Amino acid sequence: MRQRSGSAFSVLIGLLVLFSLAGCGFKLRGAQQLPFDTIYLGFGPNSPVGSELARNIRAGTRTKVVDSAKDAQAVFDVLGESRDREVLSVNAQGRAQEFTLRLRLTFRVHDGKGVEYLGPTQVMVQRDVAFDESLVLAFESEAALVYREMQADLVQQLLRRLAAAKGMR
Repeated sequence: MRQRSGSAFSVLIGLLVLFSLAGCGFKLRGAQQLPFDTIYLGFGPNSPVGSELARNIRAGTRTKVVDSAKDAQAVFDVLGESRDREVLSVNAQGRAQEFTLRLRLTFRVHDGKGVEYLGPTQVMVQRDVAFDESLVLAFESEAALVYREMQADLVQQLLRRLAAAKGMR
């Protein structure tokens, strides 16, 4: 009998939490819907950010990625894309101990006919990474992994910015 009252209490607590979340307006983010039917992405042919952004748009939205700016309702122009590594701290011998990794993208979105949906905008993601000089190869692998994670974060930020743009439907 005592076991049943404990499980009933757990169910009651679970329902209270569920109703509290529903009452406060909480909901899962879900897929972003872009205010454009078609978009042209002006990245270079080998840009990892461009490839991931195109993949996310195709998989998570109704917007179609087109190969020509003439066929697009929105044109995503890349004004600059860079990866930086900066020494954050040094040890007593003056050797690097920590690095800051940065991924930066500057872009604008327009309709190709003079109407600008998003003016020149810069999005930057950065992470701090510890460095051990005896593990240089491990650091390079870790830095590549961190850059991939930063790239995924940057693409999500781009999708949110595109979804908030004033487009035409």
